Amino acid sequence: MRVLAAMSGGVDSAVAAARAVDAGHDVVGVHLALSRQRGTLRTGSRGCCTIEDAMDARRAANRLSIPFYVWDFSERFAEDVVEDFIAEYAAGRTPNPCLRCNEKIKFAALMEKALALGFDAVATGHYADIRIGPDGSRELHRAATWAKDQSYVLGVLTADQLAHAMFPLGATPSKDEVRAEAAARGLTVAAKPDSHDICFIPDGDTRGWLAEHVPEGHSGMAEGAILDRTGERIGTHPGAVGFTVGQRKGLDIGFPADDGKPRFVLEVRPKTNEVVVGPREALALAELAGTRISWAGNPPADPATPFDCEVQVRAHGDPVPATARVDGGELVVTLAAPLLGVSPGQSAVLYVGTRVLGQFTIDRTVSAVPAQV
Repeated sequence: MRVLAAMSGGVDSAVAAARAVDAGHDVVGVHLALSRQRGTLRTGSRGCCTIEDAMDARRAANRLSIPFYVWDFSERFAEDVVEDFIAEYAAGRTPNPCLRCNEKIKFAALMEKALALGFDAVATGHYADIRIGPDGSRELHRAATWAKDQSYVLGVLTADQLAHAMFPLGATPSKDEVRAEAAARGLTVAAKPDSHDICFIPDGDTRGWLAEHVPEGHSGMAEGAILDRTGERIGTHPGAVGFTVGQRKGLDIGFPADDGKPRFVLEVRPKTNEVVVGPREALALAELAGTRISWAGNPPADPATPFDCEVQVRAHGDPVPATARVDGGELVVTLAAPLLGVSPGQSAVLYVGTRVLGQFTIDRTVSAVPAQV
């Protein structure tokens, strides 16, 4: 096959490209330029798409003797990932920009261009597995190594995208094996640290970055009330934007709770610029629901009939047993065990065993601990 290997400049994508070459495919490497301005993306071990990463990707492609290009996706990235991130926080929600990047950039814009140019598949260094189901369709599954599994951030992939996706690292038992393989191949990225954190916030200060990018005059950037669960005002915050459910730090209330325990953010209300706080146990949720639903392969035969599954709400979170159903265009998940600190805007990925069934963006939650008014 003609394979376009997305090369981030890290060890995983370099080894994935190498394995695609070894499999006999006609491979071309591409690095995505996501910003036109120096210094606006994280560098070193904390980044993933900087100029130095492009140079590392080029060196790896040269070592593999494959053609290499840099494609400018900065406009799409700014619109579909960065602006979405700002809008979600301004609406009191907590987005996942890496998941959105996979959805909108790597497996939408990139794959669309790859297919238009005659490529058969896009290969990436994600740790996930694609298998053929009993009916012959493609299914997305967890990677062999649970600790490195990245199927959560790929939960947004559709059946059409899975048909043209390739994850050569999915069955690899450990990251150490990938690094050893890279060293044996003479790839200079063999010991390069993993990237992490949000790539377009250079100093890691999310709240400070939002203060510079949320539109001027937004009510959530002004001082507002901190409320307890009964609606009583117990403090003042510097602006609701930037607070997220489950947050403990940054709450300048000035006096302890009646029980002496710490308070946590339970809800962010951007329209009224209010932050609701309460005890840790109040973070427990009994139900999640939302729209923006997608299925990674074939959906359940009758999504309106409740079906058993597991739900995961963070990239490295533990899955929780649940029952799910589609009701009036909304996917409703009833949890068998409470989840803590989940915010609207996060993505909930549904699993059946190791298979990714689909995902949705959380719009609302139901507490497992009703407020005592």
